[in-house]
Amino acid sequence: MDQSTFDLRYRGRLHRLSTTNLSDALDIIGSSGAVIGIRPMFECAKVVGRAVTIKITAAGPVRSSRHLGVEAIAAAEPGDIIVIDNHGDVRNNCWGEVLSCAAKVKGVSAVVVDGAVRDLDICQEMAFPVYARGAVPITARGRITQEAYNCLVRIGDVQVRPGDIIVADVNGVVVIGSEKLDEVIEQAEALMDKEERMKADLLAGMDVLAVDAKYNYEGMLKK
Repeated sequence: MDQSTFDLRYRGRLHRLSTTNLSDALDIIGSSGAVIGIRPMFECAKVVGRAVTIKITAAGPVRSSRHLGVEAIAAAEPGDIIVIDNHGDVRNNCWGEVLSCAAKVKGVSAVVVDGAVRDLDICQEMAFPVYARGAVPITARGRITQEAYNCLVRIGDVQVRPGDIIVADVNGVVVIGSEKLDEVIEQAEALMDKEERMKADLLAGMDVLAVDAKYNYEGMLKK
């Protein structure tokens, strides 16, 4: 899906939905997409965008001609999100200050890392959202290297393809395939509306057991 189509048809609707709404919607349609354990590294803005992916491997005899991340940033369009598969490695950093600066200048919305990052104080000063599993002070140089970019990757237990849709907020990260986006958004919007009506009834004084019976809370995720 091209950027203009995504921005026009989907970006605003996704910003109104939480990752919890979207995760529940994915459960309804029987698709995996919620990533466990990747969280905002500081008080980050909620972000929505298309994935530009990076796959990391160990440093060794095969060397990369460029520092990890720079080609993905160069290939990104404004609003995209860099997604890095570092195999959940929380010992080796694969994103920091200079990459955040380059990404922000390019208009990239955020980075999502299945692994560790560094320079979080500077990233926060730049207001560049960073979602990851943890932070370490050490450099990537001599420890890890980029294997490929804009390729199929895995974060947590979820596949991510270039162009898949990423939504990240305080609750975590959700990945949605573009071919499922309409169905997921429709289900998520219906769930959000139902939850808003439930809260309105509770605030109006309805007994919680009556609300539970009225809306069949336990069965909300049945298609």
